[in-house]
Amino acid sequence: QTKTGIALLYDEVSENAYDIRLKLTKEVLTIQKQDVVCVSGSDHSANHRTVTLRRQPVGGLGLSIKGGAEHKVPVVISKIFKDQAADQTGMLFIGDAIIQVNGINVESATHEEVVHLLRNAGDEVTITVQYLREAPSFLKLPLGSPGPSSDHSSGASSPLFDSGLHLNGNSTNTAPSSPSSPIANEPKYEKRWLDALSVPLSMARISRYKTGTDKLRSNAFEVLALDGVSSGILQLYTAQESADWLRAISTNISDLTLQNMKMANKCCSPSDQVIHMGWVNERLEGTDSSQLYKFKFLALKGSSFYIFSTPPVSTLDWVRAERIYNLCEVLFKIHKLWLADDCWLQANLYLGIHQDLDLEDQRPYCFSVLVGHGKSHYFNVELGNELAVWEKSFQRAIFLEVQRTGSKTYVCSWQGDTLCFTIDFALGFTCFDSKTKNVLWRFKFSQLKGSSDDGKTRVKLLFQNLDTKQIETKELEFQDLTAVLHCIHSFIAAKVASVDPVFMDSQSIARKYMYSN
Repeated sequence: QTKTGIALLYDEVSENAYDIRLKLTKEVLTIQKQDVVCVSGSDHSANHRTVTLRRQPVGGLGLSIKGGAEHKVPVVISKIFKDQAADQTGMLFIGDAIIQVNGINVESATHEEVVHLLRNAGDEVTITVQYLREAPSFLKLPLGSPGPSSDHSSGASSPLFDSGLHLNGNSTNTAPSSPSSPIANEPKYEKRWLDALSVPLSMARISRYKTGTDKLRSNAFEVLALDGVSSGILQLYTAQESADWLRAISTNISDLTLQNMKMANKCCSPSDQVIHMGWVNERLEGTDSSQLYKFKFLALKGSSFYIFSTPPVSTLDWVRAERIYNLCEVLFKIHKLWLADDCWLQANLYLGIHQDLDLEDQRPYCFSVLVGHGKSHYFNVELGNELAVWEKSFQRAIFLEVQRTGSKTYVCSWQGDTLCFTIDFALGFTCFDSKTKNVLWRFKFSQLKGSSDDGKTRVKLLFQNLDTKQIETKELEFQDLTAVLHCIHSFIAAKVASVDPVFMDSQSIARKYMYSN
């Protein structure tokens, strides 16, 4: 159930990355940092440790150092040699920053100054150290226990020089000195991974994009909790590791969302159930060329499609949505999938609908929801499997709403007469006079052979007469033509699905792509 692994935490301000450990449980992502802790003996603070080293004729102080003020980092212990002076104390660790040497503060000293001090400090050297929890990754410090053999850092060498102090310094005493071994009642220290930050995953969201851009981070992402807590930018060593972690975190977020939906549905009537909900990015239409995206939380519930800026937590939150649309009157449309060979697949799921949307941005996994009055919302999700889930969920939610509603009637006009146009799941299309209620014409769904519209208010519906086999044209004018066309589409698609569910599944571009990969 628990997944762990080593990663880097990237700081955009300093442009440094720090070694961290990730721990993922079903409900929380924990960021851990290494620190030195006192495990027994007198209860000293492990923040500062003062250690006396006795220089040995063979091996010297038994350590190497890296860093310095010229690199904007403290001088740190980069190697500890097994069974030599530093190792025998049991109190020094790779990653310890040297604060003082024989009482002289070296926090602002250069690398060479510290090397000089340590080499000329005599046979007994007292150093004060503090573990550097956020050691920049360019120091290439090993993460394991002391000793060169446990180097778990990446294979690339550090641009910083390792000064070895395991060679003899300027020792005045050539006789063997007693080892720097720990005394019985001295405190004992260990290097451990400690929890630094916990990110709750319920209603959390993942972002793989650099802020305010369409640029995907390379093998990196950020996890943002509902309460605003951010994991920071988590950088993995390989694309495979990054994909594995994304999948694992995304799965846990989805599982928790499902639990939240089940809880919400206990308080809702059978006709008002939550079908699906989750985070997406919505593209904001700006005047400049840079495409800005904003996090939005979408929900499909009962008869409606909701757009929120923050997830609904209580029953009252559902009325506070930014937008609410009737499911019969929206059209879901997939635009882009990112293929293995880096080519775009422009996927027009539903034919006959005008595509006048600008598809210039570089994000994969895009879909739009076309709504009334010719308007639309353009969304992007972080992972391909999310796209397949949204496609399936919209289809299911719309079909359920059509079957629940049974029929929709719209007021329309033709040649000065006010008419009513009904779309009925069982009967098809009926047009009647709004005053007298006299039926003017009626056709089944299967008789609709085509349509054309002026993009504003007027539509021509082409029906085939069952007796004469001739095409009859019916012209109507609607206030919101788009909503009516979407509704016709929803009813026909639901009718086809009720007769032939396999056909509808075969039309799923996103799922076809996901399974083939």
